[in-house]
Amino acid sequence: MYHLLKGLHEHLTRKEEFSVIIIGLDGAGKTTLLEKIKTLYNETPGLTPDKIGPTVGQNTGTVTLPSTILQFWDLGGQRGIRNIWHRYYDDCHAVAFVVDAEDKERLSEGWEVFETVLSAPQILNVPLLLIANKQDSPNALSVEEIRQDYEDWHQRKIENARRGAQYERENDRRDRIASLDVMGISAIEGTGVKAAVDWLFIRVQNSRRSVTVAFFTCCLQSGRDPQKGIGR
Repeated sequence: MYHLLKGLHEHLTRKEEFSVIIIGLDGAGKTTLLEKIKTLYNETPGLTPDKIGPTVGQNTGTVTLPSTILQFWDLGGQRGIRNIWHRYYDDCHAVAFVVDAEDKERLSEGWEVFETVLSAPQILNVPLLLIANKQDSPNALSVEEIRQDYEDWHQRKIENARRGAQYERENDRRDRIASLDVMGISAIEGTGVKAAVDWLFIRVQNSRRSVTVAFFTCCLQSGRDPQKGIGR
């Protein structure tokens, strides 16, 4: 019993590393967000917006917090690159989907892509944050308007969907959509960025601890050795 409880304590108190993927359409400001996160949390600042080009493949950044290390993966959003996103789903602990709140003409395209992310079984129970970027622009939609636009788009899709398996899949995602968190930021100015990182930090911690406690409870009941490790 002592060794079991000691193992639980050590696992809960050690600094763990979590992977967060940043995805969304090209031009949404994903890389600008990542570079701003680096600037806000690291001694070495990230790139300034004038030095950031389109992402072809991926960019990475690490943030060390008091009890956690967050590894961010900024994935390219061009149409031809989106088909590699799924390769990162199995190993990610949270997803940040970035929307350009100023580009109203591409919102429908963004929601189509967002739906494919929501439908991925690998991230069904992974914390997902919808980020409405470019709130510094006077032409940007507010958080409330972004949420409403997505809900209206999704409702139209349901109404147009055929009855049957496709419709049932839509119903399966209603609970997640209803509880979807949307946050507004300006990746250029940094407004709201720390709040978004805090959201991700809290969610991955809570998710991980829930899995850990469940695992050790199972060990207590079955006599298994907890030192063999805990996978996500």
